[in-house]
Amino acid sequence: MAYMPDWLYDAGPNGDWVFLLVTVVMGGLAAYATGSAIASTWRPRWQLVAYGFLIAAAVRFIHHALFEEPFIAPRSYVVDLVVLIAAAAFGFHLTRQRQMREQYDWLVSDPAKRTTRRPGI
Repeated sequence: MAYMPDWLYDAGPNGDWVFLLVTVVMGGLAAYATGSAIASTWRPRWQLVAYGFLIAAAVRFIHHALFEEPFIAPRSYVVDLVVLIAAAAFGFHLTRQRQMREQYDWLVSDPAKRTTRRPGI
């Protein structure tokens, strides 16, 4: 039973499992690492989209090369792109949140909410 409709994503008989393996797991982890790297180097958020296009193209190539799915499939590319940009944004958000908490912890007015304890504050 196919969970992803054919009009949304061009895939073969095992399309759902291939989508989960290649796009969500492999591509998602690569996008998460990319988003984390962009945040850790203090780069702007718009770069997530630029790198998302490149990772989505690589994911489409893996779909084509390993599972004989169509390489030029705009609908599938857009679905891959949305999933990968979401994963990259999640990685960016978590890393940036950690950076702000570590670098600007002194801005928190309530001492009970601070993550680190500093003497004299």
